[in-house]
Amino acid sequence: MDLRRLAVLAAALAALAGGWWGRGAEASIHTYDREPFREVGNAFLLSGGSEGIVADGADPAAPASSFIKFVNVTFWRTPEAAESHAKMAHSTGLVQAILFEAADRDNIGGSAYGGQRSICCTPDLAKLEGCKQGEVIRRPSSDDPDWPYVLDTHFSANYLSVKLEEEQVHITKTGMYNLFFISCDPKLRGLTMSGKTIWRNPGGYLPGRMAPLMKFYVLMSLAYLLVMIVWFSQYIRFWRDILPIQNWITLVIALGLFEMTLWYFEYLNFNSSGVRPVGITTWVVTVGAIRKTVSRLLILSISMGYGVVRPTLGGLTSKVLLLGLTYFLASEMLDIAENVGTINDISGKARLFLVLPDAFLDAFLILWIFTSLSRTLEKLQARRSSVKFDIYRKFTNALAISVIASVAWIGYEVYIYFSNTSTVNILSIKEQC
Repeated sequence: MDLRRLAVLAAALAALAGGWWGRGAEASIHTYDREPFREVGNAFLLSGGSEGIVADGADPAAPASSFIKFVNVTFWRTPEAAESHAKMAHSTGLVQAILFEAADRDNIGGSAYGGQRSICCTPDLAKLEGCKQGEVIRRPSSDDPDWPYVLDTHFSANYLSVKLEEEQVHITKTGMYNLFFISCDPKLRGLTMSGKTIWRNPGGYLPGRMAPLMKFYVLMSLAYLLVMIVWFSQYIRFWRDILPIQNWITLVIALGLFEMTLWYFEYLNFNSSGVRPVGITTWVVTVGAIRKTVSRLLILSISMGYGVVRPTLGGLTSKVLLLGLTYFLASEMLDIAENVGTINDISGKARLFLVLPDAFLDAFLILWIFTSLSRTLEKLQARRSSVKFDIYRKFTNALAISVIASVAWIGYEVYIYFSNTSTVNILSIKEQC
């Protein structure tokens, strides 16, 4: 692929991105379609989202660029619950929207109730905590007495539904924000909700965790482009001496450039519209899964000596291909669960079960790679191939450093993940996140 083709590819991607923007922005972030509330402790609860938001630092009287807005949020109760109230009754059920920042996580909930941290105020807790019976236990933040932020919505008479008044909450403090819809009324069992909430940062609709990745993908695209130019210049210069393994290296570099560019445009679209088209995001993660699979199989094949010590993999070819197919499926499912339609900064519980097979296959690949490298080094040493032996020794050292760095990064990510999820675990509702 020469520079002319690269220019054509860039133009095609730009046209594709233009097609995305031309679709129009719905500007919605978290949508709810008759989502059911779940019984947690002594409350009925629905998670409305978790995101990092950067404060804009603007004057509270000025239009906010960082905010959470409630749009057409409607609560629906069962016909049985509605019929149990008189037509002239005023308040026949309370639903509360609770918005809080990570630093205020201990200001929600009270003493233990049935083995769990109590969410709702009971007669006993009303005496101990000074809370109001039938409402969520809330203590004012030390930084701002108005936080955690609470919005009350009351059912009237025997109506089946009630709409929360549209409100825009201005975010003046940078942090991880969590939204929960909670009802403490036992008669509201079976409660559901529809509508949407708009979460916005100063730079757009990207959540705080994703926003820095836009610059990262730009830098990675430029890095891949530079590597591609250097690689292809050498590829064309020595095309008569190209080994089969080098064709696969070319494919990995091309897929890397394609993937990074697509990710940038996907995030750019998400940042401007607030939505992630399922089809486009699925296509992007598929390209990424193919790139990761090919790169891992390439390293495994080189470790076995393919193209350097042995011309083919022989009887190991079918095993390598089977492992590659398994890894592709595991990586594809994990990336789809993590990215397709995902806008929360805290991933769902289902992702944990998809991480395990992917991590197991990665560990198996690493073990197989280093075992193969050890055997290849032994063969080269026995054949007294000092040049190839030195190359493979340096290759082994580079892989070892990469694995150690990857493990350290994974440990850091795990620490950050569990630090963030602790903001919701304070309500003993880990399954909601």
